[in-house]
Amino acid sequence: MRRNQEWGKVQLDRMYDVIIVGAGIIGCAVAFRLAEYTGNIAVIDKGHDVTEGASKANSGIIHAGYDAAVGSDKARLNVKGAKMYPGLCARLGVPYGNPGALVIAFDDEELAFIQELSKQAELNGVMGCRVVSRDEAVRMEPNVNPSIMSALYIPSSGLVSPYEMTYALADSAKENGVEFLLDTTVRALLKVDDYWVVETNKGSYAAKTVVNCAGVGAGELHNSISSKRVNIIPRRGQYYLLDKDKQLAFRMTLFQVPTSMGKGVLVTPTTHGNVLLGPTAEDIQDPFDTATTRSGLDEAFSKVKKTWPDCTMRNVITTFSGIRAHEEGDDFIVGTVEGAPDGAFEAIGIESPGLSAAPAIGEELGDWVAWYLKLPMRGDYRGPKPLPKAFSYMSNAERAEAYAQNPEYGRIVCRCEQVTEAEVRYAIRRPCGARSVDGVKRRTRAGMGRCQGGFCSTRVAQILSEELGQDLLSITKLGGESFLLTDELKPKSEGRNR
Repeated sequence: MRRNQEWGKVQLDRMYDVIIVGAGIIGCAVAFRLAEYTGNIAVIDKGHDVTEGASKANSGIIHAGYDAAVGSDKARLNVKGAKMYPGLCARLGVPYGNPGALVIAFDDEELAFIQELSKQAELNGVMGCRVVSRDEAVRMEPNVNPSIMSALYIPSSGLVSPYEMTYALADSAKENGVEFLLDTTVRALLKVDDYWVVETNKGSYAAKTVVNCAGVGAGELHNSISSKRVNIIPRRGQYYLLDKDKQLAFRMTLFQVPTSMGKGVLVTPTTHGNVLLGPTAEDIQDPFDTATTRSGLDEAFSKVKKTWPDCTMRNVITTFSGIRAHEEGDDFIVGTVEGAPDGAFEAIGIESPGLSAAPAIGEELGDWVAWYLKLPMRGDYRGPKPLPKAFSYMSNAERAEAYAQNPEYGRIVCRCEQVTEAEVRYAIRRPCGARSVDGVKRRTRAGMGRCQGGFCSTRVAQILSEELGQDLLSITKLGGESFLLTDELKPKSEGRNR
């Protein structure tokens, strides 16, 4: 009876094999892998959409694995995951780039550091890295600070859109039966008899296993069920995003020498032709404080100027920040939860290079859970359906063909990014479809251009209202109480003076 009093009614008629807590790229990668097995699987997240945390606010770089400590899980999973990205992106239809990277050194001390990084890269299994002279680095990237002394060239460094990757993983998982329970906050975990109870703001769910992929909230869940405590430190990084330019200032990602707080401030292109500057690295108390600050942005810009002296703020179109989950042991924690009852798994402390490692973590942890439950592989598994090519990247012939098949391709909703009505409606109709203006933005780029949604957000809201069957007043920017409109304009009464 004590169980019922404390936990309320547990929905034992909805016993899951696996409940994954967290719908970021790690949780969705685990779900993507587990969807290949026969089982009842659910993903729970407090966000209004998947990829609401660190997975939507990071550098989007697929690190090669040159700087993670030799022998660490961080190094092993980084290198393995990075090698999986080209094939996985091709399967999912997610844009992937392989421009390479430079870690630049300005003095003798930093030169010695990158020489050690080169040796470490080889020990981690990252091939092709080499130290290049100042002249060679400047030939590679003519806009880099000419006062550099040398650089470490990493040819296998890649780029991806982290939120587009997460959406694609979630869509494939859902098409194979994985449930996504969003706007659902996990309050507690409890082992009862031979199953786990997951208490949420929307009731309690039962599962044979739980997988903690809750990002900055993962430490609290871990410590509630384990005798071995961990300490997750929220670490905020602030960024500038620059407008697209006909000629990018840099082809590759440019790093400064890493510090104890991370890989340092960088300058990098994105998969969509923008330039990203940042991030800072500041430990904060509130794990959900994604504000940008004047001091933080000034720090980022000041450090960027060291790499790129000609950089100005003239092309800045937005700023943002993300929170990464730093574990004080400075390594990923992946596998069974030490000091907890059977059936508890986790992937915690997944900071950079967590994006790079995500496919490997998802595969290994998913297989581990399936082995524990003795789940058979599905005979009816449906492989990922690649995302359609964006209208903005189509040739004129491809655009004509797309329009012939669907005239909604002929109506531009977002002028900055050339996003069509057909693409907006498809984003809402996807298996894990958009339910907010920001959800459409991240799936289509409508609102990510120079005007930052100033022209297209009202039309996007109208299409959301039509597709979701909701009143326009109920459409939000990003879920919760973020309503775009407060009321309708009332018509003037007939007798009112004009």
